[in-house]
Amino acid sequence: MRVFALACLILLATLSAHAATDKAELHYQLNAEQLGLIINKNDPLSVEIGEYYAKQRQLRPEQILSIELPTDRVWITEGELEKLNAQINQFFDGKTQALALAWAKPYRVNCLSMTYGVTIGYVEGVCANTGKPTPESPYFNHASTQPFTDLKIRPSMMLAAKDFASAKKLIDTGLQAWGNYPKGTAYFLSTSDKTRSARAPLFPPSQSIAKLPIKIETLTSDALRNKNDVIIYQTGLAKVEGLETLKFQPGALADHLTSFGGMLTDSSQMSSMKWLEAGATASYGTVSEPYNHQQKFPHPQVLLFHYINGATAVEAYWKSVAWPAQGVFIGDPLAAPYRNLSPFKK
Repeated sequence: MRVFALACLILLATLSAHAATDKAELHYQLNAEQLGLIINKNDPLSVEIGEYYAKQRQLRPEQILSIELPTDRVWITEGELEKLNAQINQFFDGKTQALALAWAKPYRVNCLSMTYGVTIGYVEGVCANTGKPTPESPYFNHASTQPFTDLKIRPSMMLAAKDFASAKKLIDTGLQAWGNYPKGTAYFLSTSDKTRSARAPLFPPSQSIAKLPIKIETLTSDALRNKNDVIIYQTGLAKVEGLETLKFQPGALADHLTSFGGMLTDSSQMSSMKWLEAGATASYGTVSEPYNHQQKFPHPQVLLFHYINGATAVEAYWKSVAWPAQGVFIGDPLAAPYRNLSPFKK
């Protein structure tokens, strides 16, 4: 397992000296031509979302897989996942590096997330005790810019929305977030909830990032209010107040450390979908009790580092979670506000 403290020190140095970093070392290149889209044809909303996303991202028919999943429950069985993964492996070729799943439920496989099941597969034994460490992701903080080519995995993200209007807003915002270099602030909040503030030691210090229109503000507060420049927002609470007062920049990433944020449609806490409804472009949450292990949630500095170096939302978020078995990734996978080149602007 990688040592988080060492990663923090390295990333802090990198962020402070970003102007001297050779961006060509990472050369992020994931784009719409390398994305596979999966639609649940049993779900009319999934079909509507998928068709709109395919149109907006100019996806070809060979990039779109229609499958059948139950719509009356939030989970699928191990057997249903096995069938789904067989369809994925048969349909998509080696050019497909990442996946978009056009639905909000089902979002889990037993205690594991749908995105983990599709990307990594089902892992026996994890659900016997979710308080234990889960397998480390081979993609965590990895230098790869072609994950299927290099690691034989396709990081996935769910285009999760409660209705088509919400999905359309998300997709349109994600499309704007392609090499647009927004001026924004990454906010990291340490809250009064000490258990859910387990990531606070990993937050970077407040600073400006050289040669990029980004600031970092690390605060002690239970809520962020009346800000119009949010590009990243990470906190730790069961429910986050003040979202209606914020303006999220296109491509904004936002998440809260709590037990059941990834229970997208039936959580007793704040669902991660609330971030998307508030204007964020991608988020993350756990679908089963994670016992506040730092490694089960996005590492603030890893997330920030890869995103400002041109990664898409699906790449940056997946690379930031060391133990992602219980976590579901949601939003527009192709949002990449700090990508250098934009084919949609040619």
